[in-house]
Amino acid sequence: MRADEVDVDVPLVRRLIAGQFPAWASLPVERLESSGTENAMFRLGADKVVRLPRHPGAVADVAHEQRRLPRLGPLLPVPTPEPIGRGGPGTGFPWPWSVYRWLEGRNPVAGAVEKPGPLAGDLAAFIRALRRIDPREGPPQHRGVPLATRDAATREAIAQLAYRGMDTAAVTARWEEALRAPEHTGPPVWAHGDLSPGNVLVVDGRLSAVIDFGTVGVGDPAVDLIVAWNLLPASARGVFREVVGADDAEWARGRGWALSISLIQLPYYWETNPPLAENSRHAIAEILAE
Repeated sequence: MRADEVDVDVPLVRRLIAGQFPAWASLPVERLESSGTENAMFRLGADKVVRLPRHPGAVADVAHEQRRLPRLGPLLPVPTPEPIGRGGPGTGFPWPWSVYRWLEGRNPVAGAVEKPGPLAGDLAAFIRALRRIDPREGPPQHRGVPLATRDAATREAIAQLAYRGMDTAAVTARWEEALRAPEHTGPPVWAHGDLSPGNVLVVDGRLSAVIDFGTVGVGDPAVDLIVAWNLLPASARGVFREVVGADDAEWARGRGWALSISLIQLPYYWETNPPLAENSRHAIAEILAE
């Protein structure tokens, strides 16, 4: 997906584990299929997962998660990744990496959510719990900023999509509507920053875990509302909004974030990451249908 990605495979992970965590060297290693763009994931034995950055831009997330997850995880209503090991460069791999406890569940599928109402309530409860955590000393959330900071990139993506049949007039109108929403004026609060289907796990249709805290930080929490469009059906958005407690301005900003993220992702990952591109199309279609 990127020119600066490194090759990561099962033999490499086995060498890293053997060299740095010899007690786990005999455990089986299995690569996990994922639409993630930042990290490669490998199951280690029955109860562990190895997570390695795929490109230089993802390296800082290793230390970020290792520092933040032990504090945030115990305060949240569903399990989150629990760091149990931190590896370093070695055997041809240039960066730090992590080992976490395995979390049960599977990614829900947008358009085929099993229990929309209950899942909407679960996701909203997770967001509310995260927002209640003391934000002091929290790092700035790079997506918790005014939508206007993404205007140029979003319009550039819209222009690229004009050649792929996108209704550019309609998406531009929705984007400009979001830009007119009042900015966040309250104190900064914690936000996950990337609540996409690939970072949500469910068991029997209910939220079982939230993963990938590489973007977690404090700022405008409206960015966490993106899950209302990239995953939840329209029939469940009212429940989600009510439990979250989003007013009109926050809801409009959240919809703007979902639209901007999807528009920028779509041309970039059109061919290199079909699942992510498809989810982007889904979110855009959901927003235009409202």
